[in-house]
Amino acid sequence: MSEATPAAIAASRAPLQRADFDDVVGDGRPLSRLDIVATSPSTNTALLGLVSNRPDDWAHLSAYVADHQTAGRGRAGRAWATPARAALTGSYVLRPSLPREDYGWAPLVVGLATVRALRRQGVGAFLKWPNDVVVEHGARDIAEWGRWRKCVGILCEVVTGQDAIVAGIGINVSQSAAELPVPHAASLATLGASSLDRVELLRSLVAELRDAVAAWERGDDIPAMVTAACATIGWDIVVDTPSGELVTGKATGLSPAGGLMVDTTRGLQEVLAGDVRVRRA
Repeated sequence: MSEATPAAIAASRAPLQRADFDDVVGDGRPLSRLDIVATSPSTNTALLGLVSNRPDDWAHLSAYVADHQTAGRGRAGRAWATPARAALTGSYVLRPSLPREDYGWAPLVVGLATVRALRRQGVGAFLKWPNDVVVEHGARDIAEWGRWRKCVGILCEVVTGQDAIVAGIGINVSQSAAELPVPHAASLATLGASSLDRVELLRSLVAELRDAVAAWERGDDIPAMVTAACATIGWDIVVDTPSGELVTGKATGLSPAGGLMVDTTRGLQEVLAGDVRVRRA
């Protein structure tokens, strides 16, 4: 796949207009509410505050999208920023009719929806456990990533005092190679996506998000769906866990809680959170 032309990149950076989404908001449609703002430091931080203060205004599948996110947050407090209108950055309220003990699956369900939306754009996307979306791209390996390149970050946070999740999704859309912050990053432009249209991408994303969450609520075989879309399984990996423990072995599957099962020298071990580094793809 060839990279996008400068003209295509420039065209993709037109501001998002709320009127372009009237037919996807409302009863029986993918979203119950959609707010689009010109800029926001962090859509997750903003939406967490809005939902906490006025929960009745933010129903299941409400969305808060920033045309330009200036200080996005990733897992473990990492910063995430992009050029203006070069990414699709938004946060979504999920109020799934499920026990809170099932919320550990939220990043994987959201990731599955994102993978499906990107595949509509001709991008061979996969999940990287627990909350990244990657594409195999390039002719050289990068330490700890192999040939996988990250094009999406996901951050799910439970709203304090509510049975609700705010799911942030940041998709690199039109960044050129020079605009990407690290060697293992990619954008739809550098991956040769069939379209860089952020309007089309948001419409696809919210439809896939609605369908994936509905399948999760119905009790469909989400573990099998996620496993099929998860590139991490089968890798020889090292996981940096929040406790500081390093878990080294082969990723073999997912646990009932959505954790990663790793076959180590001490036996099979469940990892519920952590950063995965590739030892050998």
